[in-house]
Amino acid sequence: MKEKLTIVKVGGAVVEDEAQLMQLLKNFSAIPGRKVLVHGGGRRATKVAALLGIETHMINGRRITDAEMLEVVTMVYGGLVNKNVVARLQSCGVNAVGLCGADGNIIRSHKRPLKDGVDYGFVGDVDQVDYKTLAAMIESGMTPVIAPLTHDGQGNILNTNADTMASETAKALANLYDVTLIFSFEKKGVLRNPDDDDSVIPVITRTDFTHYQADGTISGGMLPKIENALAAVEAGVGRVIITLATAIDGQHGTVIQ
Repeated sequence: MKEKLTIVKVGGAVVEDEAQLMQLLKNFSAIPGRKVLVHGGGRRATKVAALLGIETHMINGRRITDAEMLEVVTMVYGGLVNKNVVARLQSCGVNAVGLCGADGNIIRSHKRPLKDGVDYGFVGDVDQVDYKTLAAMIESGMTPVIAPLTHDGQGNILNTNADTMASETAKALANLYDVTLIFSFEKKGVLRNPDDDDSVIPVITRTDFTHYQADGTISGGMLPKIENALAAVEAGVGRVIITLATAIDGQHGTVIQ
């Protein structure tokens, strides 16, 4: 029987809110056994970019990453956010180690090609995750904290969607572990009505998702999140949940099947 492993992805909105972040990290610390944390940080990157006079451009919720913005996200994701999270986890008794995809060559990617005529710049699409190196860290008693940056093996850092990184990491580690993947953010789950925080859809299958997408129930930034979740389930990840950042006990939110 495979050992259990929990992977939690936390979004930038929670990372920005000190109270929510500390509660999430306390809850994360209380999860028994092996675990991994993947974090975003887009809102902080946007703020820092503005302070530096660098304009942020988004298309369909995705950040256009030119050379200047790449420097910002590398500093913010790989430095400011990642190391603060690591330090806070240490204070909670978790022996965390901060990583990006280049560290230990854990996540390799390629620069996204032109898509529908859009050049996303230095944005990476994941090619491979070295789950054996990650597992060696985990088995030595460390908890990886992964920033949303990868590399292409040619010396270039690439900005990579944190949901995608969590999904790809979960899929790779499912080779060795019984993986539960939890996407945590500022809502209680996937909502049937975005204006009603209690309208959580308890379960979503691939068929359900097709219907919800067609009738507009699910739209915007939730679309790629559920696509990543479904891809993880279809690749053998044991359980995938989308839930509130302060409810990562596996008993709340929307289960993706």
